[in-house]
Amino acid sequence: MTQAIGPSRYSMAAVIRFTLLGLYLALVAPLPLLAPAPWRLALLGALVLGLALVVAATSEEVVIDAGGIAVGYPSWCNWLIRRSWSQSWSAITGLTAVATSQGGRVFYLRCLDGSAYLLPQRIARFDEFLELFSQASGLDSSGIGRISPPWTYQLLALLSGSMLVGEATLALAFKTGN
Repeated sequence: MTQAIGPSRYSMAAVIRFTLLGLYLALVAPLPLLAPAPWRLALLGALVLGLALVVAATSEEVVIDAGGIAVGYPSWCNWLIRRSWSQSWSAITGLTAVATSQGGRVFYLRCLDGSAYLLPQRIARFDEFLELFSQASGLDSSGIGRISPPWTYQLLALLSGSMLVGEATLALAFKTGN
């Protein structure tokens, strides 16, 4: 069932990670500039703290090796985000598909002890991940796809970028008095 595979690491897909970071900045960056003077420094600090939290939340890593699968975060933020998990290949018994409210499907790994873990679907090199996952677990992954098509994040990235450009243009015009 389990073939000898070397450790492979998968991080969140860049288009997803940078889209979420861009959206955060587009929505929050103008606040310190628009706030009354006494609140600006506090809002700037909150913006930086929030950015660190978004960077941490989008730093999820998936590791597949001969022993099993592990989902976690880098050590610099692992103490803060405690959604990490790992399972050996022999403990994984199946997959369960669950429909999302947006019309997509997420998949949960079912395990011998009755636990279930969300299969990562927003990672880079997703097809490679699914191939290794299927080889190592012995489960059919042919019906598994990304949680949402890439164009949705590309559109969101375009909208976030447009917002950032518009906000920067307005900030520059306001600063120069034009």
